[in-house]
Amino acid sequence: MHPVEAFGWAARDTSGFLSPFNFFRRATGDKDVKLKVLYCGICHSDIHQLKNEWGSSLYPLVPGHEVVGEVTEVGSKVEKFTIGEKVAVGGYCGSCRSCEDCMSNLENYCSKGIATYNAIYNDGTPTYGGYSDMIVIDEHFVFHVPENLPLAAAAPLLCAGITMYSPLRYFGLDKPGLHIGVVGLGGLGHVGVKFAKAMGLKVTVISTSQRKQNEALERLGADSFLVSTDHDQLQAAIGTMDGILDTVSADHPLDPLIGLLKSHGKLIFLGAPDKPVELPIFPLLMGRKLVAGSGIGGMKETQEMLDFAAEHNITADVEVIPMDYVNTALERLAKGDVKYRFVIDVGKTLRAE
Repeated sequence: MHPVEAFGWAARDTSGFLSPFNFFRRATGDKDVKLKVLYCGICHSDIHQLKNEWGSSLYPLVPGHEVVGEVTEVGSKVEKFTIGEKVAVGGYCGSCRSCEDCMSNLENYCSKGIATYNAIYNDGTPTYGGYSDMIVIDEHFVFHVPENLPLAAAAPLLCAGITMYSPLRYFGLDKPGLHIGVVGLGGLGHVGVKFAKAMGLKVTVISTSQRKQNEALERLGADSFLVSTDHDQLQAAIGTMDGILDTVSADHPLDPLIGLLKSHGKLIFLGAPDKPVELPIFPLLMGRKLVAGSGIGGMKETQEMLDFAAEHNITADVEVIPMDYVNTALERLAKGDVKYRFVIDVGKTLRAE
């Protein structure tokens, strides 16, 4: 048992219902940073984990991997952080630090990577996330939060932000003047539009819902909007896009999206469908098109993303909620009833019992 008392909200079973939970964190080690959690974003993946929809949930389960807080203690060998500094924690709290991926600053793809919650740490204890009052974590997995980023609105960047930023960079879709599509205008998609526009890209939002058109064009600054079920609109846009970021987890046809790509275009999956998707091969052959996936980003790139966001005033659109509203928020999120991310005001509303 670890010696430091902690408090948060946890699910005890596959109902996913969260309630107050007393537990323990490890003492601050030589390379550890201890932080008071101020805000924690709610990610759609939290729902999957809470209800064991991916078959790997460990109960009791304290979710939260979009964490922003303040440093309250540092280990004797910590070099990058000081007490009182505003910092952030994302999807990972550990990795092997020696494999090819880790040595390439891709800790998120390490086969021994340790998730910030719902995983087993090196010492054999479960990891608990940011729906809690404090976290102790190796400084390698902590990020500086630039001073001009609002803390609550910055929290979702730790997941949604890096999920959209990383593929734009890696797949070379960050060159001014390129044309990209963003499928789905939700928690991921709305941030993706902001990053893409800041990079100087032409952006088309692709959605099943016509009602999102004004939001995409007028408020988020997209250049055009396609209704994915409108055959005429799709036909008019065939072969016009250099890349497409697909954020949708629900089942949807891929053939129309592949058709929108230019030769050598790239369709990149960022959502996580529950079932295998049907992928037509012939349209890929006719244009040497690429289908790929991408998952968050490494530590170096995540810090780069935060710095870029600060430079271009990019934040997520958030609804800040108290801790005791979290179960209602999760129900609303499952229905898509949020613009566009919930963020829990942990610092002001989490009360120990």
